[in-house]
Amino acid sequence: MVDFGAMGDKAKDFVGDHADQAKQGVDKVGDAVGDKIGQDKVDGVQQKANEAIDNLNNQGDQQQPQQ
Repeated sequence: MVDFGAMGDKAKDFVGDHADQAKQGVDKVGDAVGDKIGQDKVDGVQQKANEAIDNLNNQGDQQQPQQ
């Protein structure tokens, strides 16, 4: 059986460690989909996805102990 909780945790860890790469991926996929169905339909989704990445990244920063 697939452990979706563990998969989600791994995805959050990746985003926390590689936020810039995740945002580039969102932009690249969004642009490709936008070319097919219209960029105006995709822009809002791209923006929300990038905000979610920022939020996950900020949560990770708050959880790490300050040195």
